[in-house]
Amino acid sequence: MPHKPLKLHKSTKFNELGVYQWLASHWPVHVPRGIRLYTFEQIPLYMKENPYITDGYRARLQSKLCLKSIFILSNETVNIWSHLLGFLLFFLLGVNDMCAVLPASGANREDYVIYCIALFCFQVCMLCSVGYHLFSCHLSEKTCRHWLALDYAGISVGILGCYVPGVFYAFYCIAFWRQVYLVTVLALILAVFLAQIHPHYHSREWRHQRTAIFCSVACYGVIPAIHWVWLNGSFSSAVVQLFLPRVMVMYLIAGAAFLFYISKIPECYFPGQLNYVGASHQVWHVLVVFMLYWWHQTSVYLMNFRHSQPCPPLYTSSG
Repeated sequence: MPHKPLKLHKSTKFNELGVYQWLASHWPVHVPRGIRLYTFEQIPLYMKENPYITDGYRARLQSKLCLKSIFILSNETVNIWSHLLGFLLFFLLGVNDMCAVLPASGANREDYVIYCIALFCFQVCMLCSVGYHLFSCHLSEKTCRHWLALDYAGISVGILGCYVPGVFYAFYCIAFWRQVYLVTVLALILAVFLAQIHPHYHSREWRHQRTAIFCSVACYGVIPAIHWVWLNGSFSSAVVQLFLPRVMVMYLIAGAAFLFYISKIPECYFPGQLNYVGASHQVWHVLVVFMLYWWHQTSVYLMNFRHSQPCPPLYTSSG
């Protein structure tokens, strides 16, 4: 049965809304004056990343209008709000950890520091992503590039937030290896930050190099994980059987998120049909939030385990 044609205000031009008009009629927030949506062909070249997202682009906005556009329905709405809500999630988890979880676990000062670092890193990652997706429509290409750099920096900080509690509690009884891996991870993250200084780092030509850098930093975690399994008596150890599956689940979630990110599935099979909801980058966002939440919960389990079990006599301060 055909839908009844949408009746628009006489001052509204169809060519300014296009496909957006039906979706906008179901969005309860008034579109601020000065904001319109564009097709892929109409946006500036520096904004063209995914040709399978054909409509719903914000573009050429000043900073004030970029902020106001958070409340309109565009192809960035899910990206913005998924990580804005992710920030709220990790902020509330931090409050709960500091006020309830850590005191109930008999946490010491080091535990509080580790959890503050990890959750702060997760929140920074979320906010940097929100900032980029909010201001990626800025009229200044230079401003967009700066926010893109901040988004990449946020990813690095988020990776650091995963490593810190993982390495600290995995090598809780071996101070030497704990320090070695923490220093190594910090050095890797610093190297990523320094790489961003290169003038071509954020260019289209360096897209594969950027991906390779972040994959290398993330995959480095396999090395301390294998070492941890070996130090704990291989796969027959109770602690390995308890926590290695959780580590593997985290990597599976991360791998799935990355595959969606690089493959542009499912929108590559349905061009123009997933402009607003269901695109690969949106799936990537949701999976990243879930992965960080999963790792936070795993860190809580690992902390409680370490506090309930004495360090084996064979472990010495030198490892």
